[in-house]
Amino acid sequence: MPRILPLLIFLGTTSLLAAQKKYPTEAAAAAFLPAYCDFLSLPCDANKPEELEPNIQWCEAQFGRRGFSVKRLPNAGIEVLLAEYGVKEDLPTVLFYVQIDGQPVDPAKWASGQPYTPMLGKPTEEGYTFLEELPQDWRTVDRSYRIFSRAASDAKGPIAMFLAAWDHLQKQGEQPAFNVKVIMDTEEELGSPNLLSVVENNRTALAADHFVILDGPPHISNRPTLVFGARGIATARITVYGPKVPLHSGHYGNYAPNPALRLAQLLASMKNDAGLVTIPYWYDGINLDEKTRQTLAQVPDDLTEINHQLGFAAPDGVGNSLQEAIQYPSLNIRGISSGWVGAAARTIIPDNAVANLDIRLVKESKAENLMDLLQAHIKAQGYYLITESREPTAAERDQYPRIASFGYKFAYGAFRTPLDAPTGAWLESAMVDVLQEEIVKIRTHGGSIPIAPFVETLGVPAVIVPLVNPDNNQHSPDENLLLSNYFRGVEVCYSILHTKIPQE
Repeated sequence: MPRILPLLIFLGTTSLLAAQKKYPTEAAAAAFLPAYCDFLSLPCDANKPEELEPNIQWCEAQFGRRGFSVKRLPNAGIEVLLAEYGVKEDLPTVLFYVQIDGQPVDPAKWASGQPYTPMLGKPTEEGYTFLEELPQDWRTVDRSYRIFSRAASDAKGPIAMFLAAWDHLQKQGEQPAFNVKVIMDTEEELGSPNLLSVVENNRTALAADHFVILDGPPHISNRPTLVFGARGIATARITVYGPKVPLHSGHYGNYAPNPALRLAQLLASMKNDAGLVTIPYWYDGINLDEKTRQTLAQVPDDLTEINHQLGFAAPDGVGNSLQEAIQYPSLNIRGISSGWVGAAARTIIPDNAVANLDIRLVKESKAENLMDLLQAHIKAQGYYLITESREPTAAERDQYPRIASFGYKFAYGAFRTPLDAPTGAWLESAMVDVLQEEIVKIRTHGGSIPIAPFVETLGVPAVIVPLVNPDNNQHSPDENLLLSNYFRGVEVCYSILHTKIPQE
């Protein structure tokens, strides 16, 4: 029997009206949905490289039958795909970025119990119920329905939208208004560890005049959006050591230092009550001038409603708004572990405590500098630091009262394209032309996508065109794609493909 799904974030009047809007590309969009569902049925966790091969083959077949030349770009990890479609040598070239892989799944956390079986959800007062079968004719389905599956939005949805738009283009007897290249990342959810080498080793093949990223959600209102930058990301791991083995809390409580408490104190020393990082120089180089603040203020965030939907009364004090907050590097505790909890809890002093952090990077900050500052701060709290690749020796335990290990990984940096750059102007024109509404322009996306290697190595301006619904549960159970966003996304992709790029 279908199961009720929890309510998702309300998108507002704009999306409800858009749910019923019809587009010229509707027939091609509806016709491609069965192929999209077949795509979703392929497991795609890049932690299991063998799962990606069927997805790669699916993309090779889909792009190949549409006239693209497709080749694999080998690297130290899973092969990346590059599809090319040449129109005329004297036309500009646009490189599109899409992502094939998805986040890991825990089937027990999914309402359907089947993350790779796409299911259509019908909205109800309680949430969503699943239909027993997928429809034969998708044109008859109300666009307030959602397709539930891992990678439905992040990010197989944009691939499906692009291919359906291409089908409409061909049925119209049209060619793209520019030469097209599509790079398909196979390890994005792993942090794209091999993408930099792919870009460096294939500069000529990837060369382009404009770079369009089909990834990420639009503004929380679900209004059409362009994003001109994204934060980078680095991760860190801190382990604070206590006794060599867990100790009886009765025999040694008040005597043996507790690493869980010490880790909590150490982490608390990194931020103040307002949520600002207190590590000296963490925010160095970031200056939001009045023009930038005005640009950020134009994003139509209803902060009261956002806070309500997210479930807190007051945000942290980094910046004066959500848009200002994401212009700064973050320091986030993404997980803490020590001892046992719940039914497994026991009366012990743990032997260690571990914290995993992620640091979102902005253009003005460098990962190496921030990691140096973080390590210096830990040492200033009295800790002797060792690398995370080993345990402290007996001699170190005898000598140092406080011992911690530290390690970090840098995935990729931030990028930011000026809002008045030609790439953005062309994309905005294409979107306004077909949607007939104002576009929300965001200076920096809070999340991270591996675009900096392209921008820095190829010297190509990049802009994100987010197409999926903002409440898509990406990275979480019950990931979904709202049908109104799918149909709108196909129309946007088509408009981009057939809109000429002004020559400078």
